[in-house]
This record gives sequence, structure tokens and C-alpha cells, in this order.
Amino acid sequence: MARARRPDSLRLMTVAFFTGSRRRAAVALGAVSAGLLVLSACDKPTPIATVTVGSDSIHAEAACYNDGDAIKESQIQQCLNKKAEKSITVAMDDKIRFGVDPDIADNGWTIFLGGQQAEPEPYKKTYRTIPASAFFSSQTGEATDNTQVTIVENTGKKLTGIWHFKLKKES
Repeated sequence: MARARRPDSLRLMTVAFFTGSRRRAAVALGAVSAGLLVLSACDKPTPIATVTVGSDSIHAEAACYNDGDAIKESQIQQCLNKKAEKSITVAMDDKIRFGVDPDIADNGWTIFLGGQQAEPEPYKKTYRTIPASAFFSSQTGEATDNTQVTIVENTGKKLTGIWHFKLKKES
């Protein structure tokens, strides 16, 4: 089979810009540059926190996270007040299981309710279970139909990550 030849004018233009080995090197360099550009555009994902009720689970990335460093003091209250994007329905007799990535557990994590710390000491394991009934009374003792639960990663007094979930009481 005869190979189609390029017109001499095109062949001369191509040769004028790059020789064969230079053309291959330029293509390789372009491919590497494009690959690095794509990789640099990717952000490292934040650790995940999970809430499980029965066989239903919801997962969330952090609402506020600074690659494991402390969140700025000026941002903490704003981060704690963000609304949860993920919700799960629970019955009063359900057990709610909270799970966090090992990175979060290494530092310690606490549960906040309505933006307020609900327990005095950070928890250092990746998994814990709490009865649903513990989440459905307000601070004034009134029953509520939903509540925002926030998992806060902390290293001592520094907050390093904040994850929000909404618990809806089954009607």
C-alpha cells in the first residue's frame, strides 16, 4: 500500500520547526507539563467523618479544615455555625454510631450540639456509639425534632477540623 505523501510545502514547514527527535522531546515535555498541571489542580481531600444509624450512613468532608493545622481563631465561630449539608433520620431508640478517620482520632475529637461543646474531653478512638435519645432535648429541656451534631477535631485547645451532620427525629 502506497503511503500518502505530504505536499512539499507542509513537509518543509514541519521540518523547519522541529526535527524528529526534537518533535518527540517536545511532545513528551508537553505531556509531562500537562500531567503536572492536572495534579497541581487537585486538592488533597479532607478526612471523612461518618454517622451511621442502622444500615444507613452519611459521610462528610470537613466544613472547615486547614490541612491538620489549627483553624484561625477568627473563623472558628463562623465554622461552628455553618449548617449541616448531610442529614439522617433516627428513631428515639436507635443507636447512633460516629466514625472518624484515624488522623482525626490521633488528635482527638469531641461532639458539639448546636455549636456548643457537649463533652469535656476529646475522644481518641475512631468509632463510638451514643443513644439517639441523648440528642433530642434542647438545653432548656424541651424536645426537638432535629438537631445539628458537629464533630470537632482538636489538639489540646486548638480546633483543626469541623464536620456537621443533622439528625432528624423519626415521626
